[in-house]
Amino acid sequence: MTAIDSSAPVMVTGATGYVAGQLVKKLLKQGLTVHAPVRDPDKPEKLKYLNEIAAASSGEIKYFKADLLDDGSYDEAMAGCALVFHTASPFKIDVKDPQSELIDPARLGTRNVLQSANRTPEVKRVVLTSSCAAIYGDNADLRTTPDGVFTEETWNTSSSMTHNPYSYSKTVAEKEAWKIAESQSRWDMVVVNPTLVIGPGINPHATSESFNLIKQMGDGTMKTGAPRWGFGAVDVRDLAEAHYNAGFTPTAKGRHIVSGHNTNMFAMSQTLLEKYGEDYPIPRRALPKWLMWVIGPIVDKSITRKAISRNVGLPWIGDNSKSVRELGISYRPLAESMNDFFQQMIDSGLVKKAG
Repeated sequence: MTAIDSSAPVMVTGATGYVAGQLVKKLLKQGLTVHAPVRDPDKPEKLKYLNEIAAASSGEIKYFKADLLDDGSYDEAMAGCALVFHTASPFKIDVKDPQSELIDPARLGTRNVLQSANRTPEVKRVVLTSSCAAIYGDNADLRTTPDGVFTEETWNTSSSMTHNPYSYSKTVAEKEAWKIAESQSRWDMVVVNPTLVIGPGINPHATSESFNLIKQMGDGTMKTGAPRWGFGAVDVRDLAEAHYNAGFTPTAKGRHIVSGHNTNMFAMSQTLLEKYGEDYPIPRRALPKWLMWVIGPIVDKSITRKAISRNVGLPWIGDNSKSVRELGISYRPLAESMNDFFQQMIDSGLVKKAG
């Protein structure tokens, strides 16, 4: 059991990112001092939203210059921190060189942060943001699980450099993290494995794969239909809560599937129909798998026929009971997350009315 002193500063890597933004907001509201290593602390426009939150909170944020792939660059930011949240990692689907764009940053970045933890005597716990991509590669993998459900015991064995390289990078990075964590005994590691993250971020103009996907449901890209491509989804605000509780719950240990809903792309789009269906081209029908097979790789080169055959029309079923039981997470409704997210895109001008 690891009890964390809440008066000590905490470090959050990737603090300007989508997932970390809501976590930093939670930490600052709780009155904590947050050490935020960023690539360029002298670019105030990148820090604008964090600074606004800090100004309205009882906590304090301090910036440090660091780079994910620069060995030792986190040492200064980590000094004095009992708790480290490592959220920084690349999330890119369309890549030309998986090794340099995904695998190296994920593995070497994780190694860099955890080796800093080994050099920082105050560190008692590291909370690692991994992904359910380290648990599975394709929905078809469900057939090989013991009870037809993905759990924390499951590891992704179907991804590679050529098939689902992003998922492969997350698997490689988490395994590297466990290897380093288990080679020492001063700090413990708690892992958060989220599914697709949705919901409003602190930066209304941010871009991510999540933003792109939901935006396409309302900008006309999917007006002919959305595929029944199964996956899990979690609200970024619930994910922030999971991270916070993973850090400050002494009994927390191991991996945690953090996912509010077993859903699919078409079902998610339908949550937007009631409120936005009249003014925006929300998809009204499911795109047949055969049509997805024909046009998918033409429309988007990052979508392969192998991925379509192993995911579209197949359910994603994950067991989130450990996160509910051990991290005390209560997941908000899918429609609430989707509508809040879509409204933020409208308000920021990312999505415009049809016609």
